[in-house]
Amino acid sequence: MYQKDFIMRMLEMIADLIALLLGLIKKGDLSQAHKLLENAYRDFLKEDASFFRNLPKEKLTEDLLTKHNYTNSHLKILSELFFAEAELNIAKGDKVNGLNYYEKSLLLLEFTEKDSNTFSLSNESKIKSLKEKIYISMQ
Repeated sequence: MYQKDFIMRMLEMIADLIALLLGLIKKGDLSQAHKLLENAYRDFLKEDASFFRNLPKEKLTEDLLTKHNYTNSHLKILSELFFAEAELNIAKGDKVNGLNYYEKSLLLLEFTEKDSNTFSLSNESKIKSLKEKIYISMQ
């Protein structure tokens, strides 16, 4: 019970942080958004941002679940951070890296949804939105 409460609180905190990051990006304060994002990896996932950035898409879920003992909740958090990373890269004009992070975010979200026992309308909406952003980024 306490672990579920802790996980729910972590997911609420990451949602608040992502909203803040997206607001900073929208205002054009990319430097501050970058600093917050860098700290978020360490604060929420206890690893440096470069560790996650360097993981190839093909081994993303396998490596994190088996070699690093992450849970689906960790993967959901990482999916959100990758989404913010994509938005930041797109705002900087780096469509290639933006597309890469959208794809990583989608991969993690689809994996956690497939492994989940419950249906989430918000996650399905997020998956659809990510697919649209990937399509647009590829144009």
